[in-house]
Amino acid sequence: MSLSVSSTTVTRNQAKQFLKILNNPFHNFLSLSLPNALNLNLRCSRGYVQYATLQQTPHLFDKTPQPDLAQYNGLLFDYSRNNNKEALNLFLGIHSSGLPVDGSTLSCVLKVCGCLFNVTAGRQVHCQCLKLGLLEDISVGTSLLDMYMKTENVKDGRRVFDHMGGRNVVSWTSLLGGYAQNGMNEQVLELFLTMQMEGIKPNPYTFAAVLGALASGGMVENGVQVHCLIVKFGFETTTYVCNSLINMYIKSGMGKDARLVFDGMETKNVVTWNCMISGYVTNGLDLEAFKTFYDMRRAGVKLTQMTFAPLIKLCANHKELGFARQLHCRVLKDGFNFDPKIETTLMVAYSKCSEMDDALKLFSMMHEAQHVVSWTAMISGHLQNGKIQEAVKLFCLMNKEGVRPNHFTYSTILTAQPTISPSQIHAQVIKANYEKSQSVGTAILDAYVKLGNIKEAAKAFEQIDERDIVAWSAMLAGYAQIGDSEGATKVFMQLVKEGIKPNEFTFSSVINACAAPTAPSEQGKQFHAWSIKSKLSDALCVCSALTTMYAKRGNIDNAYQVFRRQRERDLVSWNSMISGYALHGCAKKALKLFEEMLRENMEMDDITFISVISACSHAGLVDEGEKYFNMMVKEHHISPTMELYSCMVDLYSRAGMLDKAMDIINRMPFPASATVWRTLLAASRVHRNLELGKHAAEQLISLQPEDSAAYVLLSNIYAAAGNWHERREVRKLMEQRKVKKEAGYSWIEVKNKTHSFLAADHSHPMSDRIYSKLDELKTRLKGIGYQPDTDYVLQEIADEDKETILSQHSERLAIAFGLIATPPGTTLQIVKNLRVCGDCHTVIKLISLTEGRDIVVRDTTRFHHFKAGSCSCGDYW
Repeated sequence: MSLSVSSTTVTRNQAKQFLKILNNPFHNFLSLSLPNALNLNLRCSRGYVQYATLQQTPHLFDKTPQPDLAQYNGLLFDYSRNNNKEALNLFLGIHSSGLPVDGSTLSCVLKVCGCLFNVTAGRQVHCQCLKLGLLEDISVGTSLLDMYMKTENVKDGRRVFDHMGGRNVVSWTSLLGGYAQNGMNEQVLELFLTMQMEGIKPNPYTFAAVLGALASGGMVENGVQVHCLIVKFGFETTTYVCNSLINMYIKSGMGKDARLVFDGMETKNVVTWNCMISGYVTNGLDLEAFKTFYDMRRAGVKLTQMTFAPLIKLCANHKELGFARQLHCRVLKDGFNFDPKIETTLMVAYSKCSEMDDALKLFSMMHEAQHVVSWTAMISGHLQNGKIQEAVKLFCLMNKEGVRPNHFTYSTILTAQPTISPSQIHAQVIKANYEKSQSVGTAILDAYVKLGNIKEAAKAFEQIDERDIVAWSAMLAGYAQIGDSEGATKVFMQLVKEGIKPNEFTFSSVINACAAPTAPSEQGKQFHAWSIKSKLSDALCVCSALTTMYAKRGNIDNAYQVFRRQRERDLVSWNSMISGYALHGCAKKALKLFEEMLRENMEMDDITFISVISACSHAGLVDEGEKYFNMMVKEHHISPTMELYSCMVDLYSRAGMLDKAMDIINRMPFPASATVWRTLLAASRVHRNLELGKHAAEQLISLQPEDSAAYVLLSNIYAAAGNWHERREVRKLMEQRKVKKEAGYSWIEVKNKTHSFLAADHSHPMSDRIYSKLDELKTRLKGIGYQPDTDYVLQEIADEDKETILSQHSERLAIAFGLIATPPGTTLQIVKNLRVCGDCHTVIKLISLTEGRDIVVRDTTRFHHFKAGSCSCGDYW
């Protein structure tokens, strides 16, 4: 038999009328009579509809005196096995010849309709089945059911099943497979139980369908029960049943159980091996994946396309460039190099191995496979290799080529800061209707968080439809970054209220927010208790956050207890503790911990040495600071950053070694930052080096003309030198440039309420009692030999007025209030936004002695622990 296709053109009205008839599911299209043809596929073209027609060539049907249906059914069956469209052509030819059809004929055609997703033709064949009364044929009914399930018409498929005269294990298996295929996994289990109650014995295909549904639905407990049934029915060695069991166990993360099934199989096919390798890779069991592949090669199993992708992914994860190249060669040899999935996976592997030239070469050869996935992979590869500019150019080229970005693309490109503008990408995201996507929404809010724009981040957060724990944690991290403990707490409580279970990263973020100076002192402890209750307090990120929080909140002992109780410690843990000790002026403890790090051969980074050198700086340990700086460069091969150079400048400046500090600045491989000049300027004021102070101030003002610190420090240098004219000129310049001096204020928390004080502040309700207490302290301190150091008042006024100004500094007001408002013996914790002056430092030491109080003061540089007349800083403040 031979069939040919020709083209006929009809008017639009004729085509519309034909389409109306054709799309009617209750009309039998086989009864239509068109001139010399039957229509299958229509397409619009310039006002007409062209349709392909099937013309019968007469020699096969006409020359056969007595057409043999069995012959045609055999040919039809061969076509249907390969889902060949010719099966439909052949069926039309059989029908047009007037040859009667039977159940076998219709079953084959329905199978092809399902595989080709041609539900229209399938419905019309359904009508033919009704007309011929063949629906009672169990094979026809099962094929019809299967067709509807494959075309996602589950209700119609179920209706066919319910009206079938007789149902056997094949029809039940088709129903179960259809439900599984359409993601209705719980119904599959219910139907499987019903099937057995009706006395239908499952076959291996039934079990394969059920196991697939249980794997997709995460119902492994039911899967174990089904496994028992498989053993009971004697199918535990059937290859495709075992493959389904392996798949279920692998998807449930039960690698050992999957391996037991694998090892117990009598016959393994390539699907079995691929399933095990892919499963191991998915579950992060990389060594087992490599070993299984080795065993597969020894067994002589021929590799397929499905073998390569997981193995190449494995090479990417471990940056095994050599093995990736070997696999690439084998892909070329076996002719799989045009498989889009393999090409993309190879491209990702080369990107992760930093072979961007090879990745680009592969990408350029992909041609038709240059789809959104491959474009996104290339953009991601460039970003991972630090090539931000190239990544952004690729993103622009992708848009120019007409490839529409997806949610992965947007999530990836949003990390390309500072080259891209989050607001511009955000606009594209809104236009593409992705702003409610979890991944894209989280990437947008994270991009805004990195810019410090929490307001826009919060708006992006609210737009996300279904916020997962990653989005919540990102929002919390944003509030933690700006030190907004109140905002972080509100988000955390909202998270819990919505039934989201916090994870270790959530706790880490909210605890970091509690490290802010303005956070309530007990808040961090409450979240610590919550993390213990949630069994997450031992997580590395939570421990590091707790260590930092307690250190920044003035409780260095609690910080050390958290550190010591850690079961395992990473670099962040060690850095957090050393930094905490440095912040509290515990230089010896910080250095002791650093030496312990060295003994344990811990890997170190620049943050470690910043903390160590800072500890040396606060304690005046110049030789030790130099030693560790040289160790960092020569032994650990860490290039000094701007912050490290700043630490060295601070080390020399505090020790009065201003020439060495200036020498460091001159030898730096990059221009000094504002922080470096500010450090030198502050030291010049302390050591009264007018010329160096003027130079530092000029540099600082040129970098940050709006920063009041430069003007104030310079004016103080002039004042200390008695050069009041120059001081007035600096103050006048501040007024001209509208630069305002930052007001000094201190605060103390008493009974969960924060009380703030400015210098000479009378706004507090207990102001009279506070000043009365200050007068009392002044008298007692003078009685034990205290003399105010008026050099710290840099104003051209009488000494008596200078003494009054000193006595009304904000930290003294806060301490006086604390002494009144708290029971005797209570430790006072004060926070100040500026550096504590030398006279206040002396006074607080004496107050701690006369009042018998421990007083902790945190200023802009460190913590001071005053106890029994001495300070933890050793007066090296």
